[in-house]
Amino acid sequence: MILPPPLQPGDAVGMVAPSRLIKPDQVEQALATFNLWGLEVRRGSSLFGTYGYFAGTDENRLNDLQNFINDPEIKCIFCARGGYGVTRILDQLNLKPLLETPKWIVGFSDITALHLALGNLEISSIHGLMPVQFGYFGAESSIESLRKLLFDRVGEVIAPYHSMNRLGKVNAPVVGGNLSLIVDSIGTKNEIQTRGKILFLEEIDEYLYKIDRMLIQLKRAGKLDLLAGLMIGDFTQTKDTQIPFGQNLEQIILAKVSQYDYPLAFSFPVGHEIPNHSILMMKEITLQVEYGHSRIFFSF
Repeated sequence: MILPPPLQPGDAVGMVAPSRLIKPDQVEQALATFNLWGLEVRRGSSLFGTYGYFAGTDENRLNDLQNFINDPEIKCIFCARGGYGVTRILDQLNLKPLLETPKWIVGFSDITALHLALGNLEISSIHGLMPVQFGYFGAESSIESLRKLLFDRVGEVIAPYHSMNRLGKVNAPVVGGNLSLIVDSIGTKNEIQTRGKILFLEEIDEYLYKIDRMLIQLKRAGKLDLLAGLMIGDFTQTKDTQIPFGQNLEQIILAKVSQYDYPLAFSFPVGHEIPNHSILMMKEITLQVEYGHSRIFFSF
């Protein structure tokens, strides 16, 4: 497992928009915060680009990300926002320079595709707050969670107890992220590898029947069989149809893994809501599910 070094004041970092377009005022708070952290922020040339839905053409966004990956002076790459777009450029992206000069890549949602590709190279990354969220009301604890992970090499995320949790304690690497992007990876060279891992799932703006269908796909593909544990984050703005599906989110998930005995924890504050705390991907962490609360913790 390749772990990038911690950040230090004075480090140069990059900010890119590899997916949906973004406006300058949406990252003002993040830029101010990085300045307080003592970081030198270098902006991708297409950071505020526009090409329909995207922050520039596929070539523009690919070049921005590749240039920062190649640049040995850049110690961390912050993906400004998600949306859709990373998978359009992922197969053209060369991640191998990170094997020689590892650096943190931070993001979530659509950036899940990049986390999976990094994970298959055994490079750790951070599922965490993106610059577009720094200005959200109540984001302070999420920002601090990211800072502690990047600078202090420690982290902890606590979830309230849920009656449908399955108790237990495991030490294993974390993989996963956005459910749609995980399912999208199946059959590609970046397909998620879950055996012996803690699988983390989150999602936004999906119908219950579609969530059920995606989980069925994971189950049919064997991705739920040999997990070390399962963590469920925010499933934001979940919807139902005029004909009710007949199960709520927790029932849908539990039905897919009822035959297994690995720990299962709902309600982790990670995903498309605030707070959105940071998770260290692919590095072994501890998942502890007990009465009272669930938590993950890690240091490196």
